[in-house]
Amino acid sequence: MESSQDFNSLQEEIQKSLISTIKSANRIASHDLSFQRTVNPDVAEELDDKTSRILDLSTRLLNSAARACGLKPPKLEDPEDVDMNWRKVVDVVDSVLEKADRAIDEYTGLVKQRENGDSDSNSKPKQTKSTNKVIRNANVKKPQLDFEIKPNNFPDGPWKPLLTEKPHAEVSLDDSLVTFTGDNGAPQFKHPYEPEISSMQYPDRVFQILDPIPPQPIESTAATWVDTYEGVVEMLQELKEAKEIAVDLEHHDFRTYVGLVSLLQISTREKDWIVDTLKPWRHKLQVLNEVFADPTIVKVFHGAYMDMVWLQRDLGLYVNGLFDTFFASDALHYSSKSLAFLLSKFVNFEADKRYQLADWRMRPLPEEMMYYARSDTHYLLYIYDRIRNDLVQLSDRSNPEKDLISIVLKKSRELSLSRHENLEFNAETGEGSRGWFNFVLKNSHLGYKSDQFAVFRTLWKWRDVTARTEDENPNFVLGTNSLTEIARANPPDAKALHSLLPLTAPLARSKVNEIWSQIQEEKAKGGPTLLQFFIARDPSSQQRGGIPRVTKAQSQTTKLEGAATATKLQRSQLFGNVAVSSRWDETKGAAAVQEDYFPFPWQRFVEDATDFVVGAQPVQETPAATEEPTKPAATVPSAEDEKGEEFTLRRGRKRKSDAIENDETSSSEGEEIQDDVMDDNAVIEIEDEDVPPGAAKRAKKLEKKRKRDEAKMAEERQRLELRTKRQGEKLARKDQRKNQQQPAGSYQAVPFDYSKAASVLHAKRDEAKGSAQEDKKKVFDPYAKTGDDEIKPARRMPPIRGEKSATFKK
Repeated sequence: MESSQDFNSLQEEIQKSLISTIKSANRIASHDLSFQRTVNPDVAEELDDKTSRILDLSTRLLNSAARACGLKPPKLEDPEDVDMNWRKVVDVVDSVLEKADRAIDEYTGLVKQRENGDSDSNSKPKQTKSTNKVIRNANVKKPQLDFEIKPNNFPDGPWKPLLTEKPHAEVSLDDSLVTFTGDNGAPQFKHPYEPEISSMQYPDRVFQILDPIPPQPIESTAATWVDTYEGVVEMLQELKEAKEIAVDLEHHDFRTYVGLVSLLQISTREKDWIVDTLKPWRHKLQVLNEVFADPTIVKVFHGAYMDMVWLQRDLGLYVNGLFDTFFASDALHYSSKSLAFLLSKFVNFEADKRYQLADWRMRPLPEEMMYYARSDTHYLLYIYDRIRNDLVQLSDRSNPEKDLISIVLKKSRELSLSRHENLEFNAETGEGSRGWFNFVLKNSHLGYKSDQFAVFRTLWKWRDVTARTEDENPNFVLGTNSLTEIARANPPDAKALHSLLPLTAPLARSKVNEIWSQIQEEKAKGGPTLLQFFIARDPSSQQRGGIPRVTKAQSQTTKLEGAATATKLQRSQLFGNVAVSSRWDETKGAAAVQEDYFPFPWQRFVEDATDFVVGAQPVQETPAATEEPTKPAATVPSAEDEKGEEFTLRRGRKRKSDAIENDETSSSEGEEIQDDVMDDNAVIEIEDEDVPPGAAKRAKKLEKKRKRDEAKMAEERQRLELRTKRQGEKLARKDQRKNQQQPAGSYQAVPFDYSKAASVLHAKRDEAKGSAQEDKKKVFDPYAKTGDDEIKPARRMPPIRGEKSATFKK
């Protein structure tokens, strides 16, 4: 290609070649290739060369596209690899199309061009690969045993904030710690920073499009481990100078009742910190409120729904100035809203989420877990820059519904007002955050009986009390699945209960006698079934918060007095006045009083129908009179009569006996009879039965019918006589053959050979064949062996015709 050739000519040349290739490929069907390979070896060799060349070109294109997008290219060594790695091929193509779309938007000015520090041009950060198994439940000493402020699992009042001082306060701490009545009717403390968060204004830079600041290389920097109070104070001084900080938490809740914040990760533009929050002085970390409660410093979280509650519960920290990237992802309609997706999209970092459920109480932390904890906040500020710019660019500040940045900030402000409340459980109604009411509401298919429901309630109550006493998670004491299975089995004694307890529940197995005694007490009290429990819910007693309450008086199931009976109606609701059987007609008048009945669902559609007659009786014909009455005057039928006239279709006969024809010709009323008698071609006879013409006409019909019957009887007698005569002649011939004596040796009985018998259907064809050919014909022997047959030649194959495929034949 000459250097002076422009892009348009190159595009035209490529397009012509592509069209020509497609046309040539469409001329030969795919199932004909194997045939062409067999016929012509040169074609097979050329096809293999073209296949390898196309595969090589595809591999080079995929490698180039994958490098441009920072992806791992798929390996295509043979054509079968295309099907095996099709998902990876699609990912590369989608990434290229997305990159091209973004480049077009930047070229047209729709999106601001990215700077040289774009993460797409950077190499993928090196990750530390784990060689150890992720530890879910480490065998370590409970850190809560050394806390200066022990967790209170049996609170006697509302949960009170841990604050001892209130930085950046508009309302004093004493005035902020007031109670109010919650949705459940119990008193609760208000959010201490509610006035400050409600009235705060985000800095102006949040609403501006600014150049993203790339993160520091994670390989050349290290996170600072903070496990002393002095280190916290030093970190605080550096955090005060930042404009934005990124925050994340690592939580553990399996070996504690309320949960533990195990790590606190904080990052600025220049540095990362990982704070150990399992120290005895952990409550002193509320000194960080000087930064967390400062509205001028933006705190970037991702999915901070539970983080807001955990920070105030364990550390006494409150966030003012929250920006949640989860809400931003939702407003921008990303395909996924997880932090792992944002890391992969903006910084090409694949987070190892195996450590998300790891036991973060371990000390010292493995290197892999430290790397994972740091990565959650190290890139979060850069993601915040990118996602904030997209929000501002797509926002219409004059339209509140399209002001995306304001919508995200409003949701973030509402989320920062979340409050922690004590975990409650009402043993009678099952309500509360640790109660069983919501569980049975979602799993009402369990269908527990009275004893089973008593076992279920007892186990749930014992599990909650034991978990609070031992400061363990209820699922560690006894899993919910095991609890429901034990309730379903309803063990008859303590030994059976012990056999149903899993080995992973050592606390429950060691206290099996205590559990069994409580179950016996609960069964003795009696109680409703699970179905009766739901029936007893009174909708009128629903509280404002939507939490239903159980009425004290359980509703009793209605008991029927006597057996339920079904009454037979005089008129069928399905078939109307049509009787089902003759027996039903006999007993029809027995029921004089119509009792209540259950109508069919469709009854309302037919109750108003007026096109039927109740109690209609069939019209009975009177016998024919001996004297012919006077013929009534002919009346002209009206249009309505003709429209409603009924007729009967009767099957006619094509052939008639000579007796009937002679009888009909000798009748005095020949003309009328000839009209009624059917000809040879008649098949259907139509008679008018609804409107009788008169007694004379009926008499003629009866006479005509009588003559027909007599003719039939005469014909039957003739047939019977002829049949009797033939049978007598046959018997006479048989007796004659028996009486004749045959000479000895003149006849021998042999079995009849059907193979040599003459054909009746093909007599002429058999006569033309020679007798020699008939003798050679082998008789079929069902008992012969297949191996005794002589070797037969192979079937003649049809000739191979190298014709054109008929796939595209018109």
